[in-house]
Amino acid sequence: VQLQASGGGLVQPGGSLRLSCAASGTIFSINRMGWYRQAPGKQRELVALIFADSVTNYADSMKGRFAISRDNAKSTVSLQMNSLKPEDTAVYYCFADVKPSHDSNFLDYWGQGTKVTVSS
Repeated sequence: VQLQASGGGLVQPGGSLRLSCAASGTIFSINRMGWYRQAPGKQRELVALIFADSVTNYADSMKGRFAISRDNAKSTVSLQMNSLKPEDTAVYYCFADVKPSHDSNFLDYWGQGTKVTVSS
């Protein structure tokens, strides 16, 4: 199973970016999908996650600004980020809890990270 993230870049404060992540490979089912981020010198932190039934969970600082969505048919998860702030600057990592086969356990898989820089 591979996760490929895209959509990072440089944006001015107050701007928007949309991150996408696609899971590929041998996939029987996916439970949670989501995003973490890691800023320079800081620990990785949860941004948002979404369950297979579309229930979502956000870190407090992202509520109202970020929106997570997923396409179960395409095994993709997206993160719409609005009203971006300099403190949102980080490398964003997507993840997915994937069951590769009907008789396997769910395993965590991570994307390679995509850099988001919010600066004027």
